[in-house]
Amino acid sequence: MVYPSGMDQYAPRSRQLLMSLPNVLTYARILAVPALVACLLFLKGDTARWAAFALFTAAALTDWLDGYLARAWEQQSTLGGMLDPIADKLIVGAALMMLVYDNTINGMSIWAAIVILCREILVSGLREFLAELNVKVRVTQMAKWKTTVQMVALAFLLAGPAAEKIYHGVTMAGLGLLWMAALLTLLTGYDYLKAAVRHAINH
Repeated sequence: MVYPSGMDQYAPRSRQLLMSLPNVLTYARILAVPALVACLLFLKGDTARWAAFALFTAAALTDWLDGYLARAWEQQSTLGGMLDPIADKLIVGAALMMLVYDNTINGMSIWAAIVILCREILVSGLREFLAELNVKVRVTQMAKWKTTVQMVALAFLLAGPAAEKIYHGVTMAGLGLLWMAALLTLLTGYDYLKAAVRHAINH
């Protein structure tokens, strides 16, 4: 393949990053989304729950692992930076919708799910806006805690009835953590909103 003048030296590096392990883990996380939905739609009983739990837990672990490896191996890429938050939002959104669909999340707890989903959409839009202004909002420690609590809550809820047979109270614990994640979601989302409003006024 012939590359434009001056680009030949970068082509092998680009191809290497495209299929680097951190990026492959991100691709796998995106592919886990339809697999997770299929588990809860087409499988029945405990099998569906444990399969969904396993997929979600693996996706959550690769979320940490791909970022760590990209930094450790100096394999950070624009593609990975773009796809990583998309993969996170897809898996979280799919899990929330399926849990509402099968009535694991119900009643007032649906509001916690709505808060989390709305924040994810809002932050995506604000990040795009801030990126156009070349503004970066640093990920806070509270945002990291929010992600951790959210992932643990959803894992508990996905295991749900199946896990209840081993330890009673898993679903209630998951719902409690979901509300905690919703609260942290509001607090961390405010940071992005504040930065966006400040820069919108200044520009």
